[in-house]
Amino acid sequence: MAAIDCGTNSIRLLVADLPGPDAPPGAPLVDLIRQMEIVRLGQGVDRTGRLAPEAIERTRAALVGYAERIESLGVDRVRMCATSASRDASNADDFRAMVLDTLGVAPEVVTGVEEARLSFTGAVRGLPADARPPYLVVDIGGGSTEFVVGGAEVESAVSVDIGCVRMTERHLHGDPPSAAQVAAAEADIAEAVDRALAVVPGREAATLVGLAGSVTTVVGIAQELPEYDPARIHHARVSYEAVAKVTADLLTRSAAQRMEIPVMHPGRADVIGAGALVLRGIMERAGMTSVVASEHDILDGIAWSLA
Repeated sequence: MAAIDCGTNSIRLLVADLPGPDAPPGAPLVDLIRQMEIVRLGQGVDRTGRLAPEAIERTRAALVGYAERIESLGVDRVRMCATSASRDASNADDFRAMVLDTLGVAPEVVTGVEEARLSFTGAVRGLPADARPPYLVVDIGGGSTEFVVGGAEVESAVSVDIGCVRMTERHLHGDPPSAAQVAAAEADIAEAVDRALAVVPGREAATLVGLAGSVTTVVGIAQELPEYDPARIHHARVSYEAVAKVTADLLTRSAAQRMEIPVMHPGRADVIGAGALVLRGIMERAGMTSVVASEHDILDGIAWSLA
């Protein structure tokens, strides 16, 4: 199976087999390829309402490589889900036509609630024993953040338009941002998080599970890793105090200084401050003392939907 998740900031590919017949219940997929490219599809969408031609071209170039890998591995089933940026854009039809021509499969522009359900499915399989249900799963993307509460299955979900790219473009214009810009972003995030928590009972959850690159990068920094190491980040638990410390440090650095952090992906350095602010804001508003990071997320949920 091949799953492609095309978000506001990145496009990712997972090619995987189902667990073998002797695998225990809740076993993860058997990965063949996991790949990620920063394409910034959502560049300027919050301001213009349109996908930029250069952003569509960057995405097309990444998809060409993905299509070659999918063909070489003899994949049986392919599903591509496109999220926040392509939901918002007035020229989404141009994007859809490009994907169909490049990949041979049309992208599914999933709703925020469906995005949340897929994220939850991918995240909660195989969580460690100390991660007790009910879970609040938050998927911090480039344009939106999904909030999902559930135990064995989803109980409630909501998507709100806060994400690392959207908050950076809307508020954090300085390099590094000014105190006033940070305060404006914090207020925007707090309002959106409170709105989400009025829909899903996140304050009643026992465990916060954080997904996507903003969370995994913050957790990797908190662990002081010498390089980005998915195996050490996956299911690592980090305290609120550590998240707050990392967030404050990131917001005092320029993008060039953030690039010097060993775990930092080059395509994330300019937006990670906003992503960290979203994570910190969620922990504050939901009263969470720690977050468990997961490298398994919507991409895994998309693949499981093909099983």
